[in-house]
Amino acid sequence: MPLVHLLRLLRVFLLQLLCLLLVPLLHLLLFCLVNLLLCHLLMFLLLLLLELLQVLLLFRLQLFLLLLVFLIHS
Repeated sequence: MPLVHLLRLLRVFLLQLLCLLLVPLLHLLLFCLVNLLLCHLLMFLLLLLLELLQVLLLFRLQLFLLLLVFLIHS
């Protein structure tokens, strides 16, 4: 009977040790996940900026063409 109690205590100790080891692993996983999300957000903002830049260049070109049309009609 004492051997069974000893094994149960050992099991409890091992489970607590496992829980203590899982905490840093979960923190590391959370850090990696946040880092990955931030990289994706940064890439999304960069692509959005490039899209906006393209639209601004297009408007500039259209404005230039419109000025040319007014110059020709005058």
